Amino acid sequence: AVTGEHSLPVLDTAHIRPYADGGSHDIDNGLPLRVDLHRLFDRGYVTFDEEQRLVVSRRLQEEFENGKTYYAMAGQLLRRSSEAQPAAALAWHRDHVFEQR
Repeated sequence: AVTGEHSLPVLDTAHIRPYADGGSHDIDNGLPLRVDLHRLFDRGYVTFDEEQRLVVSRRLQEEFENGKTYYAMAGQLLRRSSEAQPAAALAWHRDHVFEQR
């Protein structure tokens, strides 16, 4: 998770590449995200760069005139399992979802 949150009721496992778009249920295609970040991730408002740091789209501010909570998180390193290798799936997300939906 990005935020370090451990309260299970607010955590989801997000598919990086949706199953409907050819993604798998493999650990390399999943991220533990807080529910709000999961929604923003699925809708292309946030992603992770090549160093696996959180990137927040300017669309959040442009479309909703808000998002300061999320902009404050920008640059935070993704905390993940040492077994997961999500780099390829995150590259797909940046190219096909981020700032496009």
